[in-house]
Amino acid sequence: MTTLPTIQYDAQGLVPAIAQQHDTGEVLMVAWMNADAVAETLATGRVCYWSRSRQALWRKGETSGQTQKLIDFRIDCDGDTLLLLVDQEGVACHTGRRSCFYTALRDGVAVEIARPLKSEDELYGRG
Repeated sequence: MTTLPTIQYDAQGLVPAIAQQHDTGEVLMVAWMNADAVAETLATGRVCYWSRSRQALWRKGETSGQTQKLIDFRIDCDGDTLLLLVDQEGVACHTGRRSCFYTALRDGVAVEIARPLKSEDELYGRG
């Protein structure tokens, strides 16, 4: 039996978490988790992050409806980064795109490679 490695939180009590679509391998987003977010995610199976801007737990999809169901929780070899394999409901990015990684460098120029699938107004009920 293997003992789970300890999660190494930074000085602010946070650890980066990469969200990846479990069946396609698509990298969706990177966010931060604290111990409470990790515990809630593991207890409920619904991904919860720590919002650095709001200084509060952020349950993915609580305002947009675009939730993440946890499929697998992985810790890297140093214990300082998490990989969350998720089933993403809808879009992951607050800009309405499937992934937050929608800008690519092409010949030294930043190019948008994915258009929004939903408007921010649709996501957050504004308008």
